[in-house]
Amino acid sequence: MNLRGCIVLLVIALMMIPMAALGSEVVAGEDVSPSEEDVPFSIAERTTPSTDGESWGLTLVMDDEAYENGTTFEITTQVCTNNGVCDPPVLMEATIVDQTQSISVTPPSDHTYVNWRVKATYSDDNYTNYPNGDWYKTWSSCYYQQDSGWGGVDYNDDGCNTGSESESIPGFSMLLVTTSLVMAAAITRRD
Repeated sequence: MNLRGCIVLLVIALMMIPMAALGSEVVAGEDVSPSEEDVPFSIAERTTPSTDGESWGLTLVMDDEAYENGTTFEITTQVCTNNGVCDPPVLMEATIVDQTQSISVTPPSDHTYVNWRVKATYSDDNYTNYPNGDWYKTWSSCYYQQDSGWGGVDYNDDGCNTGSESESIPGFSMLLVTTSLVMAAAITRRD
């Protein structure tokens, strides 16, 4: 095998590592929630499971200490679909009443879960992300997880009762195929 072939295989292998690591850390259908001892807020209300085309809501209550010392929150969401594609993160515009902050988002049909996180900014402009480098997660009522397949309260043997029943190529696979084709074309191109 020539050097170009080795480079192509190396790039493809490196592209697959993050997806393999992600799949091993997630338990399909199990929401990821903060431990109240580790965060400066509590969840007053959260829609679970999230449902295709219906409003998903989250209401947080800031701890007294954080509220009194001028801490502010920014809540960011990200919706991922059953075909393996996640939308870009969106900084939500929260409704704020004293220590309570509420947001809502309407997931598209065929979504897997809603990711969310909180950025707490303190009066001295320092900040902390909760969770650090990851997401809290609310699973859909009908989802597809690569390691475990289909699941959720709205899934039956015929498919999802809440949205599209067609399956498509996962986004990562499409990216991999496109990248491989572009690289193969570049390698075989003759000047």
